[in-house]
Amino acid sequence: MAKAKAKTKAKGKANSAFMKPMKISEKLAPVVGKGPMPRSEVVKKLWAYIKKNKLQDTKNKRNINADESLKAVFAGKKVVNMFEMTKLVSKHLS
Repeated sequence: MAKAKAKTKAKGKANSAFMKPMKISEKLAPVVGKGPMPRSEVVKKLWAYIKKNKLQDTKNKRNINADESLKAVFAGKKVVNMFEMTKLVSKHLS
């Protein structure tokens, strides 16, 4: 029973850090909007932007084809994979 309680506590801490409002950089703001907002909301809005503008590669769904707004966020790269995208977006949150 004590183990279950410990898991809940640890889970709560991770969740609160994930839900902490973050500042959005000037380069990321045109894509997801002005902050502050939690990282989860940033990711949700980023994916909405990608889908709305059909930027997900049709052959390899793990790749995102950057438009001009996303190139600014992706350090000038034209194509990034989902995992790299998360890392690059993190640099625009503080």
